Amino acid sequence: MSSDFQMKSFEVGDVTFGDGNLALIAGPCVIESYEHAFMMARECAERAQRAGLGYIFKSSFDKANRSSVKSFRGPGLREGLEILRRVKEEVAVPVITDVHDIAQVEETAEVADILQIPAFLCRQTDLITAAARTGRAVNIKKGQFLAPYDARNIVEKARAAGCEKLLLTERGATFGYNNLVVDMRSFPIMRGFGAPVVFDATHSLQLPGGLGHATGGQSEFIEPLARAGVACGVDAVFMEVHDHPEVAPSDGPNMLPLERLLPLLLVLRDIHSLVRSKIK
Repeated sequence: MSSDFQMKSFEVGDVTFGDGNLALIAGPCVIESYEHAFMMARECAERAQRAGLGYIFKSSFDKANRSSVKSFRGPGLREGLEILRRVKEEVAVPVITDVHDIAQVEETAEVADILQIPAFLCRQTDLITAAARTGRAVNIKKGQFLAPYDARNIVEKARAAGCEKLLLTERGATFGYNNLVVDMRSFPIMRGFGAPVVFDATHSLQLPGGLGHATGGQSEFIEPLARAGVACGVDAVFMEVHDHPEVAPSDGPNMLPLERLLPLLLVLRDIHSLVRSKIK
């Protein structure tokens, strides 16, 4: 683990990443409609507030890496960004969304407070550079094919392009076919590179391609994995949340049902407080 980097905490709106805080990034996998996105942002924000956690709304305007060509990808760039803009203004929360191509970066940065680089694209230097140069915060998901030590190269690329607000996200490592495993050592290793670390507790429970035509998942394990990640000292938890995962058009099997969100957040808050009190 490197000790060459100083932790760079930062704020996005009224949410602080790092500096001893625990934040929540949550929302449905993909934008289904304005009404659904607004409802989910409002409900997640209310639960985060009750738990005393800063909150960022997450949803994607395009899921470019679906298993099947027949899979629902979302409303697309223009419509999706307009929905995110309205949610941001009307619910009064910062928003985060994925960019898959350099051509999407500039327009997305006009709306999103955080640009997210998907795990499969975490080595795409030009995409990272373009996102970093917008001045927006950038969240880069460590690929399932990378060791945590390799995240140092991701940080150096983003910093070289001027990114001062950088997050690294752990979402598990490929283990055989259709399975991911989270190495808890990755959290202190990645934090050692000077960027606040996010634990994606729901994508870590995907079974990629596990349904043949779609990705499977094991949402029953979200709570224990999230608790373990917070105990390891992460700076934020990322969770895809849905009011009815069983009918969600994307990632339903690994999303957290909305009804389970508040009980989990209250436990995560208490674990975080306990860990912080013992390591000061």
